[in-house]
Amino acid sequence: MSDILDGMDRQQLAEFLRSRRARVQPVDVGLPTGTRRRTPGLRREEVAQLAGMSVDYYIRLEQGRGPHPSRQILRALARALRLTSRESDHLHQLAGQAPEPPSAMSHDVPAGILHLLERLDDTPAYVLNARYDILAWNAMAAALLTDFAAKDPCDRNVVRWLFLGPAIERYDTDDYISRLARESVANLRTASGRYPDDRGLAQLIAEVSARNPLFARLWDEGEVGVEHNNRKRIRHPVVGELEVHFDVLYVPERDQRVVLYTTTPGTPSHESMKLLRVVGTQDLASR
Repeated sequence: MSDILDGMDRQQLAEFLRSRRARVQPVDVGLPTGTRRRTPGLRREEVAQLAGMSVDYYIRLEQGRGPHPSRQILRALARALRLTSRESDHLHQLAGQAPEPPSAMSHDVPAGILHLLERLDDTPAYVLNARYDILAWNAMAAALLTDFAAKDPCDRNVVRWLFLGPAIERYDTDDYISRLARESVANLRTASGRYPDDRGLAQLIAEVSARNPLFARLWDEGEVGVEHNNRKRIRHPVVGELEVHFDVLYVPERDQRVVLYTTTPGTPSHESMKLLRVVGTQDLASR
């Protein structure tokens, strides 16, 4: 049975450290290989040296006898053992600590998600990060919503469009706009807890709070976990009004979301979506 105290699983922590130490080769961390090594990977003394701690302290951790390590110790061990972000999170959890918050959110969309967007040639789809930046999109999303490529990257942000554009004027009369506004602010608040050091997120919140009193009020209300509405109406200048469903697929390893717009087969909106596929982005310049 694992020795668990104050959330720290000493036995599992010890096994995890031993397995990761055996995986790292001396050459990986700039140490001479030598000819008298009896075990694979690094020696305990070498891990302690790389992590800047006493050999005795590290040995006790590997033997399941160590005290509760601090965040500083865990951070040093993660560097010394060349842990991935997921492995570092697991190390913290075994030690009874919350994982280290990332300093900034990722802007790199996985290749598999980009291939998915390309294959969805009849479905508008785009990728958001936790800051509501639009990171990638397909041709149908551009045809339905806007020519994203023509916009400056800093202007590809849903929160900025919503609260600093004309749509927010319908907040009190349009249920969808009201729900979207509350949901986006609640999600930004959650993101600010996950990314306390993300400068872009802090700047976005400060800018929109200063320029839009409604955003500032919603932010001060402190709501989290607002239920989203998965239906909306979009008035397109070429194909007319469409009623769409939108679904969100999560990409947890990057904390990103894939948003997909679909229509119900047999409806006028579905026919309009098929027409939009033909029209494409040819009329975007006139919008």
